[in-house]
Amino acid sequence: MAKDYYQVLGVSKDATTEDIKRAFRRLAHQYHPDKSGGDAARFKEINEAYQTLSDPKKREQYDRFGTTASQTGGMNWQDFQRAGGFDFRTGSDGFGDFGDIFGEVFGFGGRRRTSRPTGSDVEVELSIDFRESLFGTDKVLELSGLHVCSTCHGRGAAPGSAMVKCGTCDGSGVVEQVQQTFFIGLRSQATCPTCNGSGEVPKQKCKRCHGTGSVRGQRQLKITIPAGIDDGQSIRLKSQGQPGPRGTAPGDLYVRIRVRPDPMFRREGDELHTRRTISFTQAALGAKVPIDTVDGPVQLDIPAGTQSGKLFRLRAKGVPRLDGNGRGDQIVEMVVKIPDRLSREQRHLLEKFSQTE
Repeated sequence: MAKDYYQVLGVSKDATTEDIKRAFRRLAHQYHPDKSGGDAARFKEINEAYQTLSDPKKREQYDRFGTTASQTGGMNWQDFQRAGGFDFRTGSDGFGDFGDIFGEVFGFGGRRRTSRPTGSDVEVELSIDFRESLFGTDKVLELSGLHVCSTCHGRGAAPGSAMVKCGTCDGSGVVEQVQQTFFIGLRSQATCPTCNGSGEVPKQKCKRCHGTGSVRGQRQLKITIPAGIDDGQSIRLKSQGQPGPRGTAPGDLYVRIRVRPDPMFRREGDELHTRRTISFTQAALGAKVPIDTVDGPVQLDIPAGTQSGKLFRLRAKGVPRLDGNGRGDQIVEMVVKIPDRLSREQRHLLEKFSQTE
């Protein structure tokens, strides 16, 4: 009895070519023999179904007669390798998607170009003052290590020298490799180690960097610290990290900010917290007292009867927001100081006051 290829792929008889292709790709991932839990017999059956239903002529014959020429005899896994529509020696196939399927299953494939390498990311720490973190500043970093060659600008070619086609990859930027799996040998592509994927090499190498595109040494880099940055946050400087192999992009530089604490102000989000000591009489009678802010002193009215620990809010005297949307507030905590020593007159007046309570 002929197999129901529609049932094998789990699609309806009116399925489109794209529906059949999606079903095949899903099942091929699941049952490929070289994967853990794979099933060679099931995979062969799925491939037979796909070869028939993806070919308009074969599908028409199958729909009319329930069979095709490919169903006249049995097929084992070795037969499938030889005649299943995919030549594992050349990487060619009869249904267009097998190379990509192998790339997705095993991480490589005959049709995939590998991405070009890039340089490594670099992280450095920079300490700044508290007020610099609030209002921003410019700093100059001293960086040591590999840097892009200033003579050839990373090309690796001597000034005025032309770039020529790479002889290793013939200008394609990739070289082919063969990886032997349990069942088959699969061809894959890797970035060319000579040109690093560019397809070109310098006709004459730069004398300063010897064709590598980078040199080791010291360099200075000016950066801008944005207003409102907090301790532990990082600034990303694109393409300022370690250079990649010749002709490839550098990595990124991450500057982690460390903010030195301030003896007067404590930051909580976009708020600044401070404490202000007032006398017993100022708290009891009320007063106008100066308050230090990061913008300079301001006057604050203290109402009569203010208790120790009471909080006052100074609008827009806090931390500038990184998005530029205004500033936070400053929170001032009042600390009422009780005198530890009293003169005779002060004691007499307080005793009279206590008699009125």
